[in-house]
This record gives sequence, structure tokens and C-alpha cells, in this order.
Amino acid sequence: MLRPFSLLSGLLLLAACQPNQPVRTVADCDKTPPAEYTIRHPAWADSASIYEVNIRQYTPEGTFRAFEAHLPRLQKMGVGILWLMPVQPIGKLNRKGTLGSQYSIQDYRAVNPEFGTMEDMRHLNQEAHKLGMHVILDWVANHTSWDSQLSQQHPEWFTRTKAGGFQPPVSDWQDVIDLDYSKPELRRYMQESMAFWLREADFDGFRCDVAGLVPTDFWNDTRQELEKVKPVFMLAEWDELFPPTFLKPEQFSPDTKLLEKAFDMAYALRLHGLLDSLATGKAPTSALDKYRTAESQRYPGSVYLMNFTSSHDVNSWDGSEYERLGKNALPLAVLAAMLPGIPMVYNGQEAALKKRLRFFDKDTIPWNDYPLQDFYTKLLQLKKRHPALLNGDACAEFEALPASSSSEVYSFVRRRDDKAVLTVINLGRQPHQLVLRTLGPGNYRELFSGQVLRLGSGSKVLLPGHSYRVYEQVPPPPRNGLW
Repeated sequence: MLRPFSLLSGLLLLAACQPNQPVRTVADCDKTPPAEYTIRHPAWADSASIYEVNIRQYTPEGTFRAFEAHLPRLQKMGVGILWLMPVQPIGKLNRKGTLGSQYSIQDYRAVNPEFGTMEDMRHLNQEAHKLGMHVILDWVANHTSWDSQLSQQHPEWFTRTKAGGFQPPVSDWQDVIDLDYSKPELRRYMQESMAFWLREADFDGFRCDVAGLVPTDFWNDTRQELEKVKPVFMLAEWDELFPPTFLKPEQFSPDTKLLEKAFDMAYALRLHGLLDSLATGKAPTSALDKYRTAESQRYPGSVYLMNFTSSHDVNSWDGSEYERLGKNALPLAVLAAMLPGIPMVYNGQEAALKKRLRFFDKDTIPWNDYPLQDFYTKLLQLKKRHPALLNGDACAEFEALPASSSSEVYSFVRRRDDKAVLTVINLGRQPHQLVLRTLGPGNYRELFSGQVLRLGSGSKVLLPGHSYRVYEQVPPPPRNGLW
């Protein structure tokens, strides 16, 4: 059973505190995004984290009703947005495995009976809303199953081979066929289908599969249509900083402009790849600063990007975080949660899931009494309540502390006015003494141990190998009292 390492040893701190430069305040910054960015995020998303749900593998029953029992636990963990993988019926023709891919949609306006009924789906969303969470549905706009209702009723809406047959959008995706968005009727049908789920099941938005393969003007128009039903949150599976591996270089556009008018958030795919490289020593931690520069040059501060160390695709095809990240799985989970962006947790990570879940067959998550529940609760609850960690806040400050002598150590501070969070990680095997430079003096509570320390410029932290620390700045204790 894997548990977060103990924080009771290894701390050496010297209170050699010096005044730091003034912290930027609201009056000193301009929160207005560039004019081309017209998206206004729902207020409930500004402190949210995301949790991806694979209904099929979540419980032995694999149903909406069985998953619903986990909602109170997830709410206590700090989850703000639940992302459900596709819930529609799955095609049978050219199906992969015994149950097929949930991304091979047979009917856009029905519920997969494997999971339950429309009433079950509606009830799940209602219960999530009662607990203050919101729910988005995974939407597969780019392709359908071979035997979909659309392929039978509207074969003219599909891309064709030279011989006139249906064709997969990518050579490896042999269980699905490509839709042709030059057809206005298809666009209207797809928009109406998405609005159907807002009305009938009370979803709060969508995670859109391979969004960059669908024309951006479709998404722009769709966002406007959906907003007529209710305010929505839209997540694009895409990153203008990272070409997908399934595309040829000439097929990738770094300028899709998905985040200007259509989507609240996109994947931080480039960061995800970098985290994998950091874990194995293929990249130094200084590469994080280069990434941050590239990100800030591409996107304004108001944009949301999704940080993650696992997902349904990553877990099944690349391996669990313990295969890919090894002993750095938890330090990099801390990094993904504390860097600017919205952290995403894939179901099973709180169970320290060490296996690849089968994609096309039943493979229930072994929960093992949730050994990392407390670990993720501390991270997500801090994210939820701390003003310096708000999503898309252009007035918040991020400062990477001066580089350590080790290429495996990284530290940074996030501030909002007089509130600050300090994060330090060591990805190497050897202990490392980190000198905190340019850190404003103050009292800091370590998130996982609860220990309160006086830190400032010149303080030293001894980090064991493969370790992490998160310090929240707290008010000084009463003169005549104790912590």
C-alpha cells in the first residue's frame, strides 16, 4: 500500500529572513484579457479542480447509481467538476474488445444501458449539484461508430474514401468513422444534440474529444447556442503547444484559436509530456521555466489549462503513473496541482492505482481503502480555498525561486496580495538542501504535516529524495498564545 512519505524528519530551517520586493496587488494589474478572448468563465469554475470518471470501471456494477454513492467522498476531497466519459450507446460493428470503446458513439441522444437509464443519469447530476459540484459530459463530435444512427440515416454527413466508403479519422481508430463538417445539417444536428443533454440531464458543459480535429467555427457557434440554454463550461482535448502523436506534423495547426470564443480550458499536453521527462531525468527542472515562458507567450493569464499526471488515455495506453513516473509519482502530482492551471485527477489515483485499466473490457478499479485519499484531499482543498491558487487570475503572481544547484529540485511561490503558497520538490534519489532565496519572511504551515515554521530569504530546507513540501503562509500566532 503506497502512502505519502512522512514529513516528520528532514527539516532544517534557519530564520534568516530579509524583506522581499513588494507583492503585486489588484491595483497594479490589468485583469482584462485581450479583445479576441471573449469567453467569460462560470463563476463556479474559478477555484475548481476536475475529476475524471470512467463509469464502466468505477464499481463492480459499472452503473450511474453505483457511482452516485461516491459523490459525498469526492465532494469532501475537494472536487469541483466531475467529467464523465461518454455515456451513450456503443457501436457493435468493428467493435474493439467485448464492450467496445466509449468513444464509438452509436446514438448521440440515448444512454448506454450498460450504465443505467436517462433517469439514473439525471438523478446523478442532481445529487452532484446538491453537493455543490458540476458535471460535464465527454462529447465525441469528430466521429461515430460504423453502425451509428447517423451512418444509417445520413451517410452523406461522413468523410469518404476514394472508393466511396466510410473511413476512420486516424488509421488506428478502426472502430469509428469520420464526420464531414462541411455539411450544415450535421452541424445543426450536433449542436441540437449537445443542447439535448443540457436540457434533459442538466449537464453543465462538455469535455470535447480531439477538439482540434473539428473546425473552430463550429465550436464558436456551438458555444453561443449552448449559452442560450444555460451557462456552460467547455474543455477542449487539445494543446496548441503540443502536436498530438496520432497526427502527421503537417496535419497539426498551432493556431486553432479554440480558447478565444469556444472553450474555457484546454489540455496542458506539453506540460504532461514534460512531467514524464522530468520523472526519468530526461529533462532538468529548469525546463519548467521554459515551458512557463512558452505558455505565457501563447495564452493570456485568464486562460485555463488542465494539468494532470494520468487520464483514461494515459493510464490505458502509456501506463499508470507508477509505471511512467516511478518514485516521482507523488512529487509530480503535487507539481500538477500547485502550478497555475486546473488540476485533474483520474479516478483511481486516490487508490494508488498501479495497473492499466482495460479500455474495451470490464476492469473494475481496486480501491484498497483509498490510500491516497488524504493526499489528494489536502491538495484539492487547498486549491479550492486559497486566493493565490485561483484559476485564470491575471492578478495572481507566480515566481520561480532562483535555481538550485541540482537539476532535480524545483521551487516556486504563488501569491495574491498578502497570501502565498510555497511549493518545493526533489525528483532526485539523493537528499538536497535547498536555500530559499527571495522569499518574503513569514510563518508557513506545511500542508501535509501541519508543522508551522518561520521562513524567509536564506532559510534552508532539507529535502529527502523523491519528496515534496507545500507551505501555506499563515498569520503570526497571538503574542500570548501558541499555535
